[in-house]
Amino acid sequence: MTDLINRCRGASAALPTPYRLGRVDLRALETHCHRLIERGVAALVPCGTTGESPLLTAEEHHQVVAATVAAAAGRVPVIAGACSNNTQTAAELARSAERAGASALLCVTPFYLKPSQAGMTMHFRAIHDAVGIPIILYDVPSRTAVALSDVTVRRLAELPRIVGLKDATGDIPRVARLRRRLGKDFLLLSGDDASQAAFRAAGGDGCISVTANVAPALCAALHRAADEELDADVQWHSQILAPLHAALFLEANPIPLKRALSRLGLMGDGLRLPLTPLSAEADRTLERVLQAVLPQEEKEAARHAMAQAHAA
Repeated sequence: MTDLINRCRGASAALPTPYRLGRVDLRALETHCHRLIERGVAALVPCGTTGESPLLTAEEHHQVVAATVAAAAGRVPVIAGACSNNTQTAAELARSAERAGASALLCVTPFYLKPSQAGMTMHFRAIHDAVGIPIILYDVPSRTAVALSDVTVRRLAELPRIVGLKDATGDIPRVARLRRRLGKDFLLLSGDDASQAAFRAAGGDGCISVTANVAPALCAALHRAADEELDADVQWHSQILAPLHAALFLEANPIPLKRALSRLGLMGDGLRLPLTPLSAEADRTLERVLQAVLPQEEKEAARHAMAQAHAA
């Protein structure tokens, strides 16, 4: 458990699910995973919000997790989304992900239904009791219309396999509050790319990032700099990445992300309804940002490859 926690610190990538002719494109997913690992991401996170998890069948969910596990080949952990507002469905997805070889699970608050704190506690406990692998809670009230209280997080952290929180609230002071209450061995991961540098400075451990799909080397370098307390380097990387963070959220995630990855030739930009293609105006903005950021990404990727070669 401790080894997993340590490996999940840094920049992890919230994976999109590529499609080809309406079906999941497992080959493109595999290629994408290899690129991310080679450029320094800490973990791969399939079947979350970025992966359009509500739009996948149970069979597709299992296939995506299994393909990600196979591509990772033990090099980095795979944190599989097991996300549903139906507790039974969430538990079934969790068991499926465990069978597929996931290292851990990412479980979101039950969306739309607005359950009480007691209801959410019971929801997560049921998932916890259904599996034998670690669980990271996911608090993203902007999408779910419900939020985990600090007290509920602390109570859930008493369960042996609940090891962390992905916090997409943007509430930076919360990081220090939770760290005091939960100690250094509870993973605190940002779910908000734009504030990840501030999240690290406040005592967080890393970020489950959308941007890391496009600029994995830069995102990984930011977190390495944070680990080494190189504040000027953190600030430099943060400034370089800021326009890309903004561009990837011009419309609902993962619409701009898939368009960006399509522009890079890494996968198609196909979506499933009710998601629709990126607007022409947003696409032009995205193109300008990519032209500015990608040269820096390639330089950082080359530096990382050279460092890896020397270490070997």
